[in-house]
Amino acid sequence: MNLHFRAEGKGKTIVLIHGLFGSADNLGLLARELKHHYHVISVDLRNHGLSPHSDQFSYQDLAQDIIETLDHLAIDQFDVIGHSMGGKVAMALSAIIPQRINHLIVIDIAPVAYQGHRHQNVFDGLREVNRHLLTKRSEAEAYLARYINDAGVRQFLLKSLVKTETGYQWRFNVESLIANYATIMGWHPASQPFTGNTLFIKGQLSDYIEPQYRAAIMAQFSNAKAHVVANTGHWLHAEKSATVNRIILQFLNQ
Repeated sequence: MNLHFRAEGKGKTIVLIHGLFGSADNLGLLARELKHHYHVISVDLRNHGLSPHSDQFSYQDLAQDIIETLDHLAIDQFDVIGHSMGGKVAMALSAIIPQRINHLIVIDIAPVAYQGHRHQNVFDGLREVNRHLLTKRSEAEAYLARYINDAGVRQFLLKSLVKTETGYQWRFNVESLIANYATIMGWHPASQPFTGNTLFIKGQLSDYIEPQYRAAIMAQFSNAKAHVVANTGHWLHAEKSATVNRIILQFLNQ
């Protein structure tokens, strides 16, 4: 699949992979700093941003899309950073082409299957918006607010609402994401551990990386290190971008 991506900067290549409901722009604060040191490739995953839609949405599919993009660009060796679902895509990449990855950085996600439905209210809100013919963006936020209390989450989602000739539409493929939600939350460990340079960055206040996941992390990433960013949640790269950028650059220069 031909992914939409943005390339900027020069030097060694680093690939940035966004999370669920996101786009290449979501890691823009990281890219803004990294482009002074690296050739930064920020991708839109399938069913997100300006990339094509598909009913198929496994981590194998998502990783293969990125491999095809890098092959098209004739990029062999690279570093990779993934946030949340994008972190799982990055980890899937390390299982398929470990020899091509110099540094793997995973932001606030673990290589485990998560239980429960963390995004039901979001999907309910997105479907509510889809049930109406919108004339302005504020209407979409009002519909989202029926299900999503956090104004920051609503604004994050609205970044992917665009005006078209037939009205406002979500850039992400809502129904495919709903249909594949169990896969998104799930995880299948690789048959062999990734032994390359690996860093897990956790937001202190986030529950996506818990102490009980340590064994799973070390079993699958035998050379993994960890760094906790104080007083931040799941969106630590946006909440404390300078701190996260410093941690990333220090790790990449090791």
